[in-house]
Amino acid sequence: MRNPLSTALWSAELLAKLTPEDRGGARGEKLAGMCLRSLNRLRHLVEDHFLSERLAVGGLAVRLDPVPLLELVEAVAARSPGAPPEVRVAADLAAWADRGLLERAVDGILSAVTREGATAKVEGASGDGTSSLRFSGAPVPGEALEEPHKGSPSDPTGRALALVMSKRAVAAMGGRLALDQGALLLELPSRDLPAEIDRQEGH
Repeated sequence: MRNPLSTALWSAELLAKLTPEDRGGARGEKLAGMCLRSLNRLRHLVEDHFLSERLAVGGLAVRLDPVPLLELVEAVAARSPGAPPEVRVAADLAAWADRGLLERAVDGILSAVTREGATAKVEGASGDGTSSLRFSGAPVPGEALEEPHKGSPSDPTGRALALVMSKRAVAAMGGRLALDQGALLLELPSRDLPAEIDRQEGH
């Protein structure tokens, strides 16, 4: 988080020192763009970090409802940068999930498989009491789902913590996120679940 914050502060300080003419010119536009990209990177890191931490300590109430997966994937993809994914999910495929948490998890997964301009492919399937989404695109390294540690790779878009956040979000809903031959497989229960799980601290 320090790197994008330092870049944002540095570019904002330089921007403030420019004359009004230079600030409205090419140099000002370059500095303003650099500042905005750094702040967006920092925003992603902060949001992913705090959601991960709240999930890790049981600080969120997770409410499960039937969620149509095709509609959810299309809604998240419409808000994501880059090319639209290829979505092959049956219209009636649903899972028990917390809508908000699942949207955050799918957003994090899409950020991983669309690195460097790759086009994502999302395929849905149903099994014995489960519904799954398989995300492929940019190859996902074997250590991608490991907890962050000193020396973990950075990400120029600020999504270095996205998959850790996604893994914890899926686990909080009773599912799992796993690597599957370079792709990411998200599995959630599709039946026989209570309508609400209270995961607040102390319960």
